[in-house]
Amino acid sequence: MLEKLLKLVKDKYELVEVETNEYSNLKVSGMKFEIKAYDALGLGRVSIMKAKGFFGLMKMDTLMITPTDKDLPLLSYDRIIAMGNDTLIIELYNTQVENCDLSPLACVKEKYNNLADHNLGEHWYDSIKFSESVSKKGKKKEFEQYNELTLQYVNEYLNLSSKEITNKEEKNNKSQIYVNGLLTNGGPSTSIFQKNIGKEKTEKLFKEILFGTN
Repeated sequence: MLEKLLKLVKDKYELVEVETNEYSNLKVSGMKFEIKAYDALGLGRVSIMKAKGFFGLMKMDTLMITPTDKDLPLLSYDRIIAMGNDTLIIELYNTQVENCDLSPLACVKEKYNNLADHNLGEHWYDSIKFSESVSKKGKKKEFEQYNELTLQYVNEYLNLSSKEITNKEEKNNKSQIYVNGLLTNGGPSTSIFQKNIGKEKTEKLFKEILFGTN
């Protein structure tokens, strides 16, 4: 799926790979992470993580789009397959300077409302997370529908009407609020990295590579 999502981005923007150095392959808490990052020229930072662990019983794919040139929300996609469960999480965070119309994403979400929602509980970032975000959890039979939902959602996201960013510092500050919040308050993968490679290296990974806010 990550390859298909990257192709959606590549069809619209030129991708320039970012050097990930020591972060390309990490082993933390029994999980092996493969990390790549790109600058999508005219859009922003695009990063992917593939993780496998527990003798292949758990697989996780992550895609993050941090817009710097377009006034779009920050997008985070996670797909976790473990213990016979398939979990899909696509979240949008308000890192915009001005509002943009997210109704096309609401339409995609509505189209797949037959799929059971997954209650993620309360988190520190809820106040900046858009209601158009998607969270689903099911079994193998939902696999293809989750794939369809993801491709349609990200495609619509990339086609959203948005303004070009003129004040990049202001836009970057908006993204930093989310990234700093992750580093301060933690999250599933954030806490794993901090515990295994330390806070300083985790901060570098997040700011310089994954989100490109440095």
